[in-house]
This record gives sequence, structure tokens and C-alpha cells, in this order.
Amino acid sequence: MGKRIVVAMSGGVDSSATAALLLEQGWEVVGVTLQLYHHGAAVGRAKSCCAGKDIHDARRVADSLGIPHYVIDFESTFRRDVIEPFAASYERGETPIPCVLCNQTVKFRDLLAVSRDLGAEALATGHYVRRTEDGQGAMMLRGADHSRDQSYFLFATTREQLDYLRFPLGGMAGKEETRAIAQRFGLAVAAKPDSQDICFVPDGDYASLLRRLNPQAALPGEIVDEAGRVLGTHDGVLHYTVGQRRGLKLGGGPPLYVLRIDAATRRVVVGPKAALACRRISLTGVNWLGGPAGPAEPVQARVRSTREPVAAKVTLGPGDSALVEFDRPEEGVAPGQACVFYRGERVLGGGWIARSA
Repeated sequence: MGKRIVVAMSGGVDSSATAALLLEQGWEVVGVTLQLYHHGAAVGRAKSCCAGKDIHDARRVADSLGIPHYVIDFESTFRRDVIEPFAASYERGETPIPCVLCNQTVKFRDLLAVSRDLGAEALATGHYVRRTEDGQGAMMLRGADHSRDQSYFLFATTREQLDYLRFPLGGMAGKEETRAIAQRFGLAVAAKPDSQDICFVPDGDYASLLRRLNPQAALPGEIVDEAGRVLGTHDGVLHYTVGQRRGLKLGGGPPLYVLRIDAATRRVVVGPKAALACRRISLTGVNWLGGPAGPAEPVQARVRSTREPVAAKVTLGPGDSALVEFDRPEEGVAPGQACVFYRGERVLGGGWIARSA
């Protein structure tokens, strides 16, 4: 039997194929599933994650592969470190990314500790990123299939964590290749749909969750232009993000976009598309993986998971802060989102967008 490795099994096709591949490669595979929340509506849904049906699917896959499988209850941790910060971020007028927080806390902090306790040599996940090593240690690269690349959501992964992590699917040409692996091993989840982005909102109605956790974000307010002139009203800042055009319900006239959200006054500020352009953004919570960095370090920066990186320069500041200056203006840069740095295929880290100018 080879070295022991823990596979984070969510019940989906990616993590299931990961477990099968590693078993085929000779690893002693141990499957671990995290129970992160429990909603009655989530138990039977095909597009949820880390809840009732998915835990059952993960167990079925483990049984099919003949590997041990454990379910660990992290509900309270997940609520404290992911759900509550998610709600608080909306109350501040931000656009949060709970997947990053989940990877940063319950997966690559808590599950990694569990894996070490189980005597594993490594922890593997089904993320579409690549891992390589040089003389300085492990590095993260974008997934070979850029359309499925998940490096944006893993910017907070530390060097120490990367040394321990493995990503067997990072070199796959596409999702169909992953499904083919699951089919080859006869896994029942081979055709299972992808999970939704916000796994803990199984009915897609995140507004209801936010109204329960942070009612302030659901209070009505005004929609104003850049001069402060009232153009209309809204039903809560939680419904808006910077760059948004649809759903403003302001009647005719030139197209208007959300420029910023003033949570303190519950005002949504709108204006023309040209006003969305910014050249500089300030970051907090920066994780830098790129080695020594000089002032105005050239990088490619990515401010949304759906965008390709663009040319920029980053200057690391005191603590975990940084300033990013784009070579050309970027549009729709939203506080609460991440800015992730690259040099070619290599991931250099990233941070949380605090403000733009």
C-alpha cells in the first residue's frame, strides 16, 4: 500500500474522480466529507454541496472504490467563518465571495489539520488548479483549462498549505475528461450536475438568508446619481453590486450602472458606464506567494472570477495591504471581491478589494 492521502469528497464528480485517480496511482486513499450546513430544502437537491444528498453520494462513491470514508460536522465553524462574514459583508455594501472564505478556513485550515491527524502525507481536492515545485517549494498554477480554472478562489492558500496540498484535476483538458474518468470507474455521480456557487443557499434565495442574519442590508433606501439627486428607491443594498445595470427600475434615459454602495446611508449611487473605470485599488488581507517583490511589481491582475487577468503593478504595503495600479482602467471593481495576481500561469497570491479610485 502506498502513502496515505486524504481526499476532500463533496459528493460531486470532481472530488469523486480525484479519489479514483489517486487510488489508481497507488495511494492509500481516505475520503473525508465535511457537513457544513443543514437545510431541509438542501437534502434532496442535486445542485447543493456538503449537505444531505451529497454526503450520501460521497459515501456511495467511497463504498464503490473500497476506501474508508468519514463525515465530520463543521457546521458551527462554517457558520462562524463563512456564513456570518458573508452576511456582514453585504451589510457593508460589499460583494463577498464565500467560496474563498470556505477554502481559507474550513477546508485548507481545519480539514488540513484533520488530514494530518489521520496520518496523511497530503490532502487532495478536486479544484482545477495545478501544483508544481521549484527550489523554493510548491507553486500554484492556473488550471490547464482556463474556462474551469479555480485559482481565483484559492488566492489565500499559503506556501505551507501548498506544500501539503495536491490537485490531480488541474491538468485536465475539460470537465468532460473528468466525467470520463468517473464513468471509467463506474461511479454513480459521473453525470451529476455541478454544484451551485453559493452552496449554503440551496433555493437560490440568498436575500432571505441575509434578511434573517443581517436585516440592515435589506432596509429600503435611495438610488441617487453622482450629484446626490434622488432617482428612485430600492429594497435593500443586498440586491446590488458595483457594475450592475439591470434591475435598477429607473425608467427610460441613458443606461445607468451601480458605481458604489454607501451602506451607512443605504444609498446606491449610479452613473454612466464611463464612471465605472478605475486605475487604482487598495487591498487588504493580501497573501503574497511570489517571493521578493519590489515597488510597482509587474503582474497580471484579475478582479472578477469571470475575467481574464490584465496588466497591472502591485506595491505591497504595511501589514497585509497592497496597492494595485492597472495599466489600463478596469470597470466594475467591487469592494468585497478579490484581486488575484499572476505571472503567466503562476499564481502570485491576491487580496480583498477594499476601495477603488
